[in-house]
Amino acid sequence: MAGTMLRLTLLGPVQLIADGAPLTGVAPRHRAVLAYLLLNSGRVISIERLIDAMWGHDRPDTARSQIHASVTAIRRVLRGAGAAELLETRAGGYVARPGPGQLDAREFTELVAAGELRQALDLWSGEALEDVHAHYVDGVRELWRDRRLSAYERLAEAGLAAGRHGELLDELAAQVSANPLRERLAGHLVLALHRAGRQADALAAARSYRAALADEQGLDPGRAFTELERAVLADDPALRPAAATPVVPGPPRRSTFLPYDIPDFSGRAAELERLAGGYHGPAVVTIDGMAGVGKTALAVHAAHRLATRYPDGRLFVDLLAHTAGREPVDAAAALETLLRQLGVPADHIPVTSAERGALWRAELAGRRVLAVLDNALDAEHVRPLLPGRSDTLVLVTSRRRLVDLDGAHALSVDQLERDDAAVLFGRIVGERAHREPDAVREVLRLCGHLPLAIRISAARLQHRPRWSVSYLAGRLRDHRRLLDGVSAAFTLSYEHLHEAERRMFRLLGLVPGRDIDPCGAAALAGIGEEEAEELLEGLLDAHMLLQLEPGRYTFHDLLREHARSIAEDDGAVMRLLAYYLHRSRAAMDRLFPDSVGHREGVPQPATPVAPIRDAAEASAWLDAERSNIIATAVHGPEICLGLLAVTMRPFLDRQAHHDDALTLHTLALQRSRTLGDRAVQARALGDLAWTHWRLGEYERAEEHAHQALDTCEEVGERARALLTLGNVALRRRDERAEEYLKRALDLTRIGADTWGEAHVLGILALVLDRAGRPQEARRHLDLALALHRKVANPAGEAVVLNHLGVVLRRQGELAGARARHERAAALYRELGNTADEAAALNGLAEAAGDPARAVEEHTAALALAGLTRNRPERARAHDGLARAHLALGCPERAGEHGRLALGLYRELGVPEAEEVRALLEQVEQAGEATGPDRPHS
Repeated sequence: MAGTMLRLTLLGPVQLIADGAPLTGVAPRHRAVLAYLLLNSGRVISIERLIDAMWGHDRPDTARSQIHASVTAIRRVLRGAGAAELLETRAGGYVARPGPGQLDAREFTELVAAGELRQALDLWSGEALEDVHAHYVDGVRELWRDRRLSAYERLAEAGLAAGRHGELLDELAAQVSANPLRERLAGHLVLALHRAGRQADALAAARSYRAALADEQGLDPGRAFTELERAVLADDPALRPAAATPVVPGPPRRSTFLPYDIPDFSGRAAELERLAGGYHGPAVVTIDGMAGVGKTALAVHAAHRLATRYPDGRLFVDLLAHTAGREPVDAAAALETLLRQLGVPADHIPVTSAERGALWRAELAGRRVLAVLDNALDAEHVRPLLPGRSDTLVLVTSRRRLVDLDGAHALSVDQLERDDAAVLFGRIVGERAHREPDAVREVLRLCGHLPLAIRISAARLQHRPRWSVSYLAGRLRDHRRLLDGVSAAFTLSYEHLHEAERRMFRLLGLVPGRDIDPCGAAALAGIGEEEAEELLEGLLDAHMLLQLEPGRYTFHDLLREHARSIAEDDGAVMRLLAYYLHRSRAAMDRLFPDSVGHREGVPQPATPVAPIRDAAEASAWLDAERSNIIATAVHGPEICLGLLAVTMRPFLDRQAHHDDALTLHTLALQRSRTLGDRAVQARALGDLAWTHWRLGEYERAEEHAHQALDTCEEVGERARALLTLGNVALRRRDERAEEYLKRALDLTRIGADTWGEAHVLGILALVLDRAGRPQEARRHLDLALALHRKVANPAGEAVVLNHLGVVLRRQGELAGARARHERAAALYRELGNTADEAAALNGLAEAAGDPARAVEEHTAALALAGLTRNRPERARAHDGLARAHLALGCPERAGEHGRLALGLYRELGVPEAEEVRALLEQVEQAGEATGPDRPHS
C-alpha cells in the first residue's frame, strides 16, 4: 500500500482512514489505546501509564497483556497501511509520531493558533473520542469540548465585529441551546439579537441564561454579561457595530500578566537577593525544586519585585507540565500566548512554531521584558521560547534540573529554613501559632518544611477554630494525612519519570536506612553500579531525591513516605541486606586482618561486590553505612543476622557504637532462638555479655555470659564468655576472677586461638598484679604482647601496653608506666579507638607524678570517655581529678569530681565507691581547714 494517504481522527469517532476509507480490524479497546498515544504524540508513554489511563485503580489482572495485545493489533493495521513507523517502541514504553497533516487534533490546534477558526471547526465530526470508552476519556472529551467551544466563541466574536450578526443568529442559538451555561456564548447571542433589532428577544435570551445559571449553579452572571444586559436594556449606541476602518497596528501594550503575588510569601531571602541583584541584562534563570517547594511562588514574587525594571511587559505562561488532567502546552501554543500578551494581533501571528519563534524574538528586540515560563517539563520544552538578543529576563520553573539549557543560570530551591517556615505558618494561622511554639515546630518537622505541606496543614487549622496546634501535630503524625494533601503533586512528578527511574524510586521507598550510595542502589535493584548511578542522578535532577553529601542520595521525608506507599518488594531489601553483609566483610578484612578467621562462615556473594582498596576506604564506608546497616537489620528480612552480627562485631566494639551492637546482637539472639540455632545463640549471648561489660553494666554482662556458657559447646565462645566473667570479677575484685580467666586460657590453648590467648593473658596479668604477684603478671604481659605482635593485632598490643603501664605504676616505675601508656594512646589514635584511648590517658594521668599534669590528662580522658559513653573511664577520670585537685589545694573542685565519681562507681557496683567515699571525707576536712579554692598554676 505504498503511497497511501493515512488520516487519524480523534475529533469524532476514533478512526484510521486510508485513502478516504476507514480501516477495519481495530477494536474499541485498541482504539482507546491508540487515541491515548496520539493525544500524547511525541512523548514516550509507559505501559504503567497506559494501564492507568485505560482502567485507573480498577485495573484487571490481565491489564498488561491487554495493552500488549492492543499495541500488536494497532501495529498490524499500521503495517497494512504502510505506516509502521507511526508507532515506535522505546525503552520506557511506546511513542506515536504522526506526520504533518495526519492527525486532526493537531491540525485543529494549528489552525486555531493561525486564526483559521472556521477551517478548524470544520474538522469536527462529532464529540471527541466519540466511540471509545476508557478511564481517561471523560476528562479528555471535556477538555476538547471546551477547546471547540472556545474556537467557536472566537469565530462568533470575529463575525460580530465584522457586522455579520444576521448570519450568526441561527448557529449561535443552536450552540447556546446545547451549552446553556456558557456565558461568553450567551453574551454573543444577546448581542447578535440586539444588533438584529430584536431587543425583546435579546433580553429574553439574557434572562434565560441568568435563570439557568441560578438553577444549575446558584450563581449570578459575571460583570461583563451584566453590563451587556444593562446596555441592551438602555439601547446603548456603543453596542452598534463599528464602521469598518483600516487596521493600523499600534504600539505594543505595556501590560502585566503576572499572577497574584501571595501576601503571606515568606523566606527565600538569599534566592530573592540573587534574582534581584545578579541579572541586570538579558538572562535566563531556571528555578528548580521538588513538587510543593514553592518554585512558582518564588518566581512570581521575584517578578513583581523586579517589575519596574521591565516597563515593556511582564508576561506569564503556565506550560502545564505537571498539571493534573492537562497535557503540557506545546511551543506553538505558548508562543501564541506570549505574542498576544505582547500585543500582537491574532491575525498577525503565524501558523508554524518556527515562524512564531522568529516573530517572538523579533518583537522582543529593543524591549525590556520579563517573562515567567512556569511549570516546564524539560529543556526541550522551553528552548523554543527563549529570546534572542534583547534586554529580556526569563524565569523558568521546573521540577527537573534543566542542566542542558545552554547559558541558563540555575537556582535550585530547597525546603524552607526552620525560622522561615515558622513565619509562613504563623502568617496563615495567626495568634494560635504564637501560643504553642513547640507544637508549631513539631508540625513543621512533620511537614518536612515543605511550603505546600505547611500551607495545607495551616489552612486546615485556620478553618477549624476549635483545633489547637498540638491537636494538628497529633493528626499529622500519621503521615498518610499529610500525603493526602501533597500526593497529587508527587504523583505527577513520578509519572514524568522513565520506567527505570520509577522502579528505582519505588525500590528506594523500601530502604530502611536514611541514605544510599550507587553500590547499594545497584544491589537493591539488581543492576550494575553505573546504571544505578545514572538512575539516581536522574531522580536527583527531577528533585525526587536529595543529595546532602557527594555520592549519597536520600529522600525528603514526605517523598520517602510517598515512595513507600507505592512500593512493592521483589526481594530488593534482601538483596540490599546481602550486599551490606558482603561489603561489611570486605571492610572488616581490611581493618581487622587478625580476625579474618572469625568471618570464615560468611559465604561469598552471589554477585561481585566492589573491592575495598585499603583501611581508610573501609573506615569511611563503615562510618557512612553503619546506621543504614543496623536499620536494614532491624526492619528488613530476618536473614543473615547472625552472620552480620559476627561481621560487624569488632568495628562496633572498637568505635564504641555499643547501642548498635546491642541492637544487632539482640536481633541475632532472637532469630537464633526462633530457628533453634544454638551456635549463633551462644555467640550472640557472648557478644551481648561483652557489650554490657564495655558499658559498665556488670550484672547484665554476668547474666548473659552465664547463659552463653550454658548454651554453647564451641571452645572459642566458651572462652569469650569466661573472659567476660573474668573482666566483671576483676572490676568487682571478686576472687573468682583468676578461676574464670585460667579456664578461659586453657580453652584458648585447646582451640589454638592465639588471638584469644593473648587477650586472656593480658586480663589475667591484672588479676595477678592485684593479688600481689607482679613478677608473674609481668611474664603474662610479655607473653601476651609477643602473641599480639605475632598475629599482627595492634589493637591487642595497645591493650597489653596499657595493662603493662598499670602494673609498672603500681611498682613505682612511673617513667616506664608513662612510656607504655603513651605508646598505647598513640596506637589507639592510629586505630580511631576513642573509647580505649580514654583508658590510656587516665593511665598517663595516674603515672604523672605531678597533680597539675594529672588534671590536664584526666580532663582529656574525661572528654573522650564522655563522647563514647564509657562509664568506667568517666568514673576513673573524675576519681583522678578529685585526687589531683585535692593535692593542688582545691578542695571545692575535688569535692565536685569526687561526688561525680562516687555516683558512677555506685551505678557500676564496684569497690572503688568506698575508696572515693573515704576521699570525700578528706576533702571535707581540707575544705574546713583552707576555705574556698585558691587558684593554682
